[in-house]
Amino acid sequence: MSFLIRWLWKNLQGYRKRYVFAMFLSVVCQVMFVFNPIFTRIIVDTFISGENAAENLATRKDLLYSLVALTVAVNLFRTALQYATNMTYEVCSQGVIYRVRAYLFDNIHKQDASFYDYYRTGDIMTRLSGDIEMVRHSTAWIIRVILESFVIFTAAAVFFFTISVPMALCMVALTPFLFIISFVFRRKVGPMYGDLRERLSDLNTAAEENISGNRVVKAFAAEEFEKSRFGSFNGEYSSANKKTALVWWKFFFPMETASQAIMAVHLTAGGLFVIGGEITLGDYMAFSMLIWTMSGPMSWLGNIINDLQRFTASANKIIEIYYSRSRIADRADAVELDGGIKGDIEFKNVSFGYGHEEALSDVSFKIKAGQTVAIMGETGSGKTTLVNLIPRIYDVTKGEITVDGHNVRMLKLAQLRSGIGMATQEVLLYSDTIEGNIAFGNSGMDFSGVEACAKAADADGFIKNTSDGYDTIIGERGVGLSGGQKQRIALARALAIKPSILILDDTTSAVDSETEKHIQESLKNLDFTCTKIIIAARISSTKDADKIIVLKGGKIAETGTHEELLRNNGYYREVYDLQS
Repeated sequence: MSFLIRWLWKNLQGYRKRYVFAMFLSVVCQVMFVFNPIFTRIIVDTFISGENAAENLATRKDLLYSLVALTVAVNLFRTALQYATNMTYEVCSQGVIYRVRAYLFDNIHKQDASFYDYYRTGDIMTRLSGDIEMVRHSTAWIIRVILESFVIFTAAAVFFFTISVPMALCMVALTPFLFIISFVFRRKVGPMYGDLRERLSDLNTAAEENISGNRVVKAFAAEEFEKSRFGSFNGEYSSANKKTALVWWKFFFPMETASQAIMAVHLTAGGLFVIGGEITLGDYMAFSMLIWTMSGPMSWLGNIINDLQRFTASANKIIEIYYSRSRIADRADAVELDGGIKGDIEFKNVSFGYGHEEALSDVSFKIKAGQTVAIMGETGSGKTTLVNLIPRIYDVTKGEITVDGHNVRMLKLAQLRSGIGMATQEVLLYSDTIEGNIAFGNSGMDFSGVEACAKAADADGFIKNTSDGYDTIIGERGVGLSGGQKQRIALARALAIKPSILILDDTTSAVDSETEKHIQESLKNLDFTCTKIIIAARISSTKDADKIIVLKGGKIAETGTHEELLRNNGYYREVYDLQS
C-alpha cells in the first residue's frame, strides 16, 4: 500500500500544494464539529438545567443570543469550507487521472509488438477507463474519508475525555473489536477483488472482440454462439461480484451491530452518570451530539476497506502498464543519420522466433537503395515477419539488420520508422475523412499532395465517386469500403510520407488485374527515390523486381530475377505455371 501511495503522490505533481491544503481544510472542518456541542453544553447548563438557569435566562440573554448566533455562524462557515474542500479534492483528482491517462496512452504507444501479443485490447481498455476512475475515486473520496474519520474520531474522543473519563472509556470500549473485524475482512476480501478485476477484463475483451468482429458473426450466423459465450463471461463476473458482496455482508452485520451498540452504551451509561451527578445534562447533550463521531467512522470502516481493496486491485493493474518498458527502444548511444535514410538494407544471418517457435532462420541478403525486391513464399514461411524486423516492430533473435550500413538497433527509432512507409496485410483505417487517412503520416500535406498519392494508388477515381469525395468520413476500420479500396487508401497513405523504404505486404491482393497494373506503373514512376520491398503471391506483381526472394520454412529457398528463377524449376516456377 505504501508503494501505491508514493505512486499516487508522484502523479499529484502540479496539484500537491492544493491537495495538502485540501487535507488541512478537512482537518479544520472536522474539528469544527466539536464547536456546536461546546456551545450547546454551555447553553443547557447555563440556561436550562443549571441551578441558576432561570436567573441567567432573565439577566444574561445577551450571552444566550451570542451563543446561538455563534452556533449558526460556525455551521454556515463550516458548510462553505466543506464545499471548498470537496471541490479542491475533485480538481486534484481530475488532474491526477488526466496525467495518468495521458502517460498510459503515451507509454502504450511506445511498447513493442510483444506487448500487444500479451495484453488483450479489452484488458487495456479496462485499465484506461474503469481502473483509472477507481484511482480518481480514491483520490477524491477514500483518502478524504479516511482522514476525516480519523480526525473527527480523535477530536471527539479528546473532547469526551475532557468532560468525563469514565463516560469516554465507555464510548470507545467497542473500538478494538471493530478494528479486529476490519482486519480480518481486509485479509479475506483483498484477493477476491483481484479476481473480480480479472473477470471484468475478460468480459470487456469478449465484448470488444464481438463488436469488432460483428460482420464475421453475422456471416456465420453465430449470434447465438456469441451470445452464449458472452453470457458465460457475464455469468463469471456476476458470480464473482456476488461472492465478494456476500463476504462484505457477512462482516457488515457484526460491524454495524458494534457501531450501533455505542448508542445503547450512551443511553445506559450516560443516564446512570447523569443520575449519579457525575456529569451534567449539558455534558450528556454534548455526548449525544457527538455520538455519530464514534459510530459513524466505525460504520464507514467496512466501506472504506471495501473501496481500498478495489483501489489496490485497480492501481496494481495500472502500475503494471505504467512502469512497463518496451524492449525495443533507443539506446543511449543511438545515432541519427545526417540527411535521413537512403535505403540500403542488409540482412546478416538473421534469425527470429515467437517464443520457442522459430519463424526465420539464418536469413542473409542485400538490397541496394532504389532497388525493388519481391518476397514470395507459402503461407507461414515468414514473409511478414521478415519485413516487420526492418522498422523494428520486432527485434531479431540472432544476427543483425543494417540500414545504410548501420545496425538498426543503433539508429534512432523515430528516424528509422519515419523513413519507412508500410502498407500492411490488415488494413486499419481511422474514423476520419479519406483525406485525413491518406495524410495520416504527413499531417502538413496539402490537398494536391493527397490527390497525387491517391492517383498513384489508383484510388482517386472511386474516392471522387463517394458522397463527399476526399471529405467523406470513413467508418470505423474502413466500414463501407471494399477490401481493394481500403488497400489502395493504405498504399496512398504509405506514399504520402515519401519514404526511403516502401514496404508493401500483399497490398494488391484484393484489387483487379487492371488496377494492379496501374499501381505497378505508378510505383515505377514515383517522383522520389525509394527502396521497394513487395510481398506478393501474384507473379504479375513480382516479375519486374530487381530481385526475388523465395522463403520456405523461414529460410531462403531461392533468390534471383524472374528469368533466373524460372530456370531453377523450384517453388517460383511452380507458382508461375499454375498462374499461367
